[in-house]
Amino acid sequence: MSKIFYITTPIYYVNAEPHLGHTYTTVLADTLARYHALAGESSFFLTGSDEHGEKVLEVAAERQQTPQQVADYYANTFRETWDAVGIRYDRFIRTTDADHQAVVQSVLQAVYDAGHIEFQEYEGLYCVGCERFLTDRDLENGLCTDHERAPEKRAESNYFFKMGRQFSWLTEYIDAHPDFIRPERYRNEVLSMLKEESGLGGDLCISRPKTRLDWGIELPFDENYVCYVWFDALINYLTGIGYPDGDDFTALWAAAEHVVGKDILKPHAIFWPCMLRAIGLDPPRHLNVHGYWNVEGRKISKSLGNMISPLAMKEKFGFEAFRYYLLRDMSFGVDSNFTQDSLILRINADLANNLGNLVSRSLNMVKRFAGGSVPEPGPPGDLEKEIIETANRIVNEVDREMRATRPQRALESIFSLVDATNRYLERREPWKVAKQEGGDESVRTTLYTCCEALRISAVMLSPFLPETAAEILVRIGHPGELDAARLPGSAQWGGIQVGATTEKGEPLFPRIELETTEETKK
Repeated sequence: MSKIFYITTPIYYVNAEPHLGHTYTTVLADTLARYHALAGESSFFLTGSDEHGEKVLEVAAERQQTPQQVADYYANTFRETWDAVGIRYDRFIRTTDADHQAVVQSVLQAVYDAGHIEFQEYEGLYCVGCERFLTDRDLENGLCTDHERAPEKRAESNYFFKMGRQFSWLTEYIDAHPDFIRPERYRNEVLSMLKEESGLGGDLCISRPKTRLDWGIELPFDENYVCYVWFDALINYLTGIGYPDGDDFTALWAAAEHVVGKDILKPHAIFWPCMLRAIGLDPPRHLNVHGYWNVEGRKISKSLGNMISPLAMKEKFGFEAFRYYLLRDMSFGVDSNFTQDSLILRINADLANNLGNLVSRSLNMVKRFAGGSVPEPGPPGDLEKEIIETANRIVNEVDREMRATRPQRALESIFSLVDATNRYLERREPWKVAKQEGGDESVRTTLYTCCEALRISAVMLSPFLPETAAEILVRIGHPGELDAARLPGSAQWGGIQVGATTEKGEPLFPRIELETTEETKK
């Protein structure tokens, strides 16, 4: 098992505020980074902003600003948003960073010198939204399938990356590494793309003449052209970890995991491995592809006003609750649908009624029957052994699901312990047993079992709900435990300190009344 974990989000384009789609990808990457750190691995999490290309020029013209001013504004907005909601990245990279521009130019020169780039004339259909020429596969009723706009017919001389040379190799690589692209449906889609693109030659236009676009990284071998935005952007995954000679680069790249939405599958699954092959590097370990988040059954769109701001969600519901909803309600790889009602129902059912209620009831009874301290238990009986077996089981289950990038299933496993502990409490009925003569040991055992189940639940939930997990540990008398927590040891049964002072506190997640407002859709 690798002791290093390198996770990336796509770098987000600087022409709109952070929305639901950006938030899900970033929360997922943050959760994976936290989980692998909890598992004792050296974890590095890279995110950032993609700042070159025609779309930035469009926004700059609309605002009567320079492209750099637009890039600065949105890059700062993304960074400040992630900081405000507790995203713990290791580097926020910008494609205008000096080290990135230097790396892009060095890669371009190396690929050019190796004979992988040629100058030629081309005529085709160009989508400004995609910032690339489209094929028939990319069109539906004459419109770009991603941007629902008609492409422009363009003819110009440009530099082309001879990408098609790598298609046979890439097809063989994907066949030999069936879990390289996951879930499997996207692997099959990429193989279909490769078959189709092979018939078109597979050349990729990687330049734009300065006569129509000068906002980009200049080609080192021709000052009259700038680099195509995707060729520039993908290289951030190398720059961010010190390519080519950083101390940790080789180890980190061998452990690279990309998380992307299905709309950018082609650049990541075809352009990028071929670029890496030309550079002399292996593909990332995995390309993890998630589906779309729709809103009220409709695609996220600025024109529809349904972008769903993460800061608005934080203000209205608390970001931890929103974060949980995103991770729990999307089956990885499949589209999901956001509604305010489904968010509230999920918060109430899982966080308020289930987890929050268990914390409240358990600690209230610890105060009532054990003086507010974790009691000394008696020997475990059959009911206690069931909880212990469940706690031991989920550690391996969660590890398996997280390494397969299935956070929804991992959360289902963790909450099976929460569910089981709630049922255990109902079966043991310490509030009744406490009134019976000789019932003290039984009550102490029950309350100890609940507190230990809460401790293990908190440790396992910490990558998903870091603030909530820390708060649970504070309430059961284990503040700061997450600082040194490592799996599997920290989740082994018996780790709670007998005599630790507990505190009930306010409800972790107050119930929310169902109400539909336009405010949360902004």
